[in-house]
Amino acid sequence: MDSKKTYDQFACLCTIKEEAMDKMLSLIVPVYNEEEVLQVSFEKMDAEMKKIGYPYEIIYVNDGSRDSSMSILRRIAKDNPQVKVRSFSRNFGHQLAVTCGMDAAKGDALIIIDVDLQDPPEVIEDMVKAWENGADIAYGKRLKRKGETIFKKFTAFCYYRLLKAMSANAIPLDTGDFRLIDRKVADVFLKMREHNRFLRGMSGWMGFEAVPVEYVRNERYAGKTKYTLKKMLKLAMDGIIGFSDRPLTLCTGFGAATLAIAGLGLIALIVLACCAVPFPVWLWAIDGVVALQAMTFLFLGIQGSYMNRMYDELKARPLYIVAEDLNLE
Repeated sequence: MDSKKTYDQFACLCTIKEEAMDKMLSLIVPVYNEEEVLQVSFEKMDAEMKKIGYPYEIIYVNDGSRDSSMSILRRIAKDNPQVKVRSFSRNFGHQLAVTCGMDAAKGDALIIIDVDLQDPPEVIEDMVKAWENGADIAYGKRLKRKGETIFKKFTAFCYYRLLKAMSANAIPLDTGDFRLIDRKVADVFLKMREHNRFLRGMSGWMGFEAVPVEYVRNERYAGKTKYTLKKMLKLAMDGIIGFSDRPLTLCTGFGAATLAIAGLGLIALIVLACCAVPFPVWLWAIDGVVALQAMTFLFLGIQGSYMNRMYDELKARPLYIVAEDLNLE
């Protein structure tokens, strides 16, 4: 009896293992002028994917590199059938490169990672475990950033907190695009075809279950970062404008508050005039100017709110996202 129970348990475990191995992982790696690190990066990532054990593919997206990156990718792809390469005609940017990789990916889970090895490939295994335990998104959360200047750390600190403060959707602090997403999350991403993309904001907007995977970010293996302060600011603006109406709310709120102050000032002037208390006549003009400026801000905020609604319609995002259905035919 015990031997039969043991056999049944073993058979069940084998079945679960076989079902798991039927799944596939897709690793998406944007590339822009990374000739110095590309070969080493591939070797480390490929070794890590082999260690995890799932069938896998590595999708490189050459984002208009001007160095020998594409030549290196051709050589890697020639010797490794698991490597797929897509090459842009020019530099379209990191977010669109990741989107291009998603379009090509066939995996049940997609992992987004930069080629520079600052995000350690070894963390992918922890993300896969979180996915196996039911997480729809497993995102990398940086505990420490090695090899970066004080200025870089300070601007990154301010950048992530500005995003969190201004974005309407929850964006975790100290995270980048290094993450694993389930196929159903990727399918929703691919329905959102807006041009100015901000993947972190899009993830937060969807509302799928997301868990952090903490790690220490390494120093860049070689070369210089291609993500300049200018690009960071553009990405921040894409996040704020695309996923938040708070700037419009601030404009409307500031206008309303200023108009209230101008109203109180008018009441005070009327009271002083009625009580025959002398005061400079130009205070009437100042109060009128303040009231006009307040109304300008107020109407700008209201007009912007209407334009924001039109913008939401033009983005054509899904009206809702179904995470799971039960007993529906």
